[in-house]
Amino acid sequence: MSKPAKIAIGILIGYVGLIVAFESMMGILQPEQGQILKITTTGDDGVANDRVLAWLDDDGTIFVSANHWPRAWYNEAIANPQVQASIGGQGGNYLAVQIDDDAEWERLDTKFAHPFLFKLITGFPPRLFLRLDPKEPAA
Repeated sequence: MSKPAKIAIGILIGYVGLIVAFESMMGILQPEQGQILKITTTGDDGVANDRVLAWLDDDGTIFVSANHWPRAWYNEAIANPQVQASIGGQGGNYLAVQIDDDAEWERLDTKFAHPFLFKLITGFPPRLFLRLDPKEPAA
């Protein structure tokens, strides 16, 4: 193997290692500052799982997005869209609605764009959006 090929492979391995380390740290050290919410999703096994996420305020409508490769919470919300979320200590029940309309996705991705450095350090994962529609409490 040529020296340039070895260097390229070394850089690629280092880059993948950086992504894995960053993504692992995000899973362990969930953000606790800024515009965050705690979402509770339910897995196929019936177990409730909590995840801290940044939320996006689109003129009073709440959106969250999967911005990283680990996205179990997103898959759980798609499979069981009845979720709970707590924003600023106020909890509620929500219906998680997948944004699969290309125009709406593009609008959200543009309005809430991530800087290139963020995309680079996370390995350019595909971004997926959910809208959280409030549900009326049971009477």
